[in-house]
Amino acid sequence: MSQLIKNRAVAVDAWQKLEIAEGETPETVALPAGDILFPLAVWQARKTEIISGHKRIGLWLEPADRVEDVAGDLDYFIVIAINFPKFVDGRGYSTASLLRQRYAYPGELRAVGDVLHDQLFYMQRVGFDSYALKDGKNAVYAIEAGFSTFGETYQASTRQPQPLFRRRA
Repeated sequence: MSQLIKNRAVAVDAWQKLEIAEGETPETVALPAGDILFPLAVWQARKTEIISGHKRIGLWLEPADRVEDVAGDLDYFIVIAINFPKFVDGRGYSTASLLRQRYAYPGELRAVGDVLHDQLFYMQRVGFDSYALKDGKNAVYAIEAGFSTFGETYQASTRQPQPLFRRRA
């Protein structure tokens, strides 16, 4: 089971991803109760039903999913989980950056999947604020080592909109 880091501390994860089994479709999958991360296809197919049946709604985005497809719906989501299926797949960084900068998404952005402590510093710079570490990884070590990779950054980011030369002036 993955460990969740939220606000630089180990946290309990109450959210579950809705899995679509073989033979099911977004239109036919049963919608469970509770804190559910709905895949984009399910959200698009059953948005009205989800809104009427859930007080807290989460969204699960895969690397190929387009943020533009949910730009008008962002107010419904408490958390948006962005999947990193492989360590080398960096599309989730762009998705997070778009959500924070272009669409001003204020809710929780969660990195899920193949998330390692090496990525935490960079993930927080594009707007992630919670991280479900890959199974078997040590969350305490990740907190200690992952956020302090560099002491200072030159470029602007979601968390630090001013580049270093402007901060020094």
